[in-house]
Amino acid sequence: MLTFEQKQEIIESFPQLTKKEISLKRVNYHFEGSLYEKSIVVEKLHPNGNGFVFVGDLLKYEKEAGDNGLVNIRDYSEEALREIVRDAINYLSEEEEEILPIVETWTSREGTKLELEFNDRSWNIYHQGNLEESFGTREDAVAYLREEGFQLSK
Repeated sequence: MLTFEQKQEIIESFPQLTKKEISLKRVNYHFEGSLYEKSIVVEKLHPNGNGFVFVGDLLKYEKEAGDNGLVNIRDYSEEALREIVRDAINYLSEEEEEILPIVETWTSREGTKLELEFNDRSWNIYHQGNLEESFGTREDAVAYLREEGFQLSK
């Protein structure tokens, strides 16, 4: 595990970040160039080595991030810490592209129709306007539909 000082040195190697001391000897690192209201990249870095990096809803970190989009970096290596801080800065500096909903109709042998719709970063399956299932990837949604005997309508 990296020490508090080692983590600070790595984080401070990113010139885009500004250090701000907070209570209990903890520090935050802000990205003033953030395109969003959120500007704290590293939160509550503590002398005991605990701290968090904001990754929002980046899929790369979905298993590690809590509901608040924060990843605990307590046991991160130097390489992993550099990578996650770089990813967080990139995340806060990229404008969100407007993605138009994608809608596909899937039909069973019995003629039942389901709609597969991509909306707000998830793939949702609807039956008569009611949400049936939701998936993180199109591949998972399609696998589910095929297992249930549906085919993409032409």
